[in-house]
Amino acid sequence: MTRKILSVFAGYSIFVATSLALFKLSGHNPHSDPIISFVTLTLAYGVIFSFVAGLVAQLIAKSKDLKINYILAVIIASFATFSFFKSGGNHWTQMLAIFIFAPVSVLGGLVYNKRKDKNALR
Repeated sequence: MTRKILSVFAGYSIFVATSLALFKLSGHNPHSDPIISFVTLTLAYGVIFSFVAGLVAQLIAKSKDLKINYILAVIIASFATFSFFKSGGNHWTQMLAIFIFAPVSVLGGLVYNKRKDKNALR
């Protein structure tokens, strides 16, 4: 049980830390009106790191199912939804997190489990 809680925490920490780093290092405000090139960069960056977050969650949890990833996705989407309603400005980052990044974290776990199963058959 502790391993599973730690795995969700680690996955979410990866997602949040890399997101904060992107906005801090780029100097962009996540609630301002974005330019399309920065949205594209954020989309690619977010997909990569939410996928990694899902992989790491499965790696730590050592689970055969995707429950951990579904929990991680719900947490990502929940905090983004909370931020959507509580923050001002443009909500493009929250929309990406809810509709793209959260589901991609499940995909990361799925890919991890498929590769693990494939390697077990060898």
